[in-house]
Amino acid sequence: MIRFITAEQTLPLRSEVLQNGIDYTKCLFDHDLYPTTFHMGYFEEDKLVCILTCMQENHGKLPKSAYRLRGMATAPEGRRKGYAAQLLLAAMEHLRSQLHIDYLWFNARTIAFPFYEALGFEYMSDEFDIPGIGPHREMFKML
Repeated sequence: MIRFITAEQTLPLRSEVLQNGIDYTKCLFDHDLYPTTFHMGYFEEDKLVCILTCMQENHGKLPKSAYRLRGMATAPEGRRKGYAAQLLLAAMEHLRSQLHIDYLWFNARTIAFPFYEALGFEYMSDEFDIPGIGPHREMFKML
């Protein structure tokens, strides 16, 4: 089941999957509490197994109304079940139909390139390194 969640609910998965298990209270992004930011989660029964955050932020290469995807993570036991794709598609539908946003963009980790490509996202940068995290590329999709 997909539903909107709080920023605090995202923290344990962000810590486990994206931040090598650091104290989850240090995984809060500055934009997490902005009124235009939203968080969604996929629940397997009552357990939160996949999360994402979308924040209002335009990208300089595409001068239109945009949101940025941040902190998408899936627990190991929730992988390869289609949860992440369902969650991202639900977020894009919300952006398109409720917020009337033109595109979604983000920095994708190299390991996730095939996942995002399969959902129709395109590259808009060469590969670059985020210190302490690894190689990424900017990706986007018009909504």
